[in-house]
Amino acid sequence: MLTFIGLGLYDTQSITCEGRAALREADRAFAEFYTSELLGASVEELEAAHEVDIEVRDRAGVEQDPEPILAAAETEDVAFLTAGDTMISTTHADLRIRAETRGIETRVLHGVTAETAASGLTGLQNYRFGKAVTLPFPFVHGAGDVPPSVIESIEANQTRGLHTLVYLDIKVDSHPRRGAPDDHETYMTADHAAELLASEWDGDQLGVVVARAGSPEPVVAADRLSTLADREFGDPLHLLVVPGELHHVEADALQALADAPVGLVETED
Repeated sequence: MLTFIGLGLYDTQSITCEGRAALREADRAFAEFYTSELLGASVEELEAAHEVDIEVRDRAGVEQDPEPILAAAETEDVAFLTAGDTMISTTHADLRIRAETRGIETRVLHGVTAETAASGLTGLQNYRFGKAVTLPFPFVHGAGDVPPSVIESIEANQTRGLHTLVYLDIKVDSHPRRGAPDDHETYMTADHAAELLASEWDGDQLGVVVARAGSPEPVVAADRLSTLADREFGDPLHLLVVPGELHHVEADALQALADAPVGLVETED
């Protein structure tokens, strides 16, 4: 049995009761944290809280060499852990398909994900979001500050009146490259993202920052991208939303929940 378990957004308490029970009953537990991380808990804290040993796999160890996971799941109950929801954003459908093809039973125990948290914290309605995008660090793609595909997706959403959820890049074990950060782990901040996007559009474009969703004290802030670029939002993880047309309830929510300037929040007719 191979059980995919989403750990939720922040710390050892973010997992569902069902997920916690399955994790504690598993014979072995594997995890990946290159997609996202729990900033409120270390691997050691997760192990202590759930009374398990966790083997952390890097990207290659999941996508290119999944054999240790699959081989274990053929004879044991194996848990595969990710932050958030294990099948949202970067999915692990390929690993699940490989398991099913080999006759290994699988199941998915979902966790709270940034996708739903962004809607819930900002007051922007979930069904009014279009295609999500990921904003990479400029040193990754080497084609200007913002890849054309990101701009095209945001503009396509706006043409349809839809909001865009912008995931911000995470680079683990960044290799020394020209213009690359020196950090072992690097998280793009919302002010950096706002600065990059403001340079592509008029800086008066509305943006909404969500910082540390799932933590006891998340931050939500709405303002012009150029203004958000000059603010600091504290520790990661950060998200950015570029709204499309606003329903009047959404406009009220951004004013009440994110301190949006009244004149900046225009509603649809």
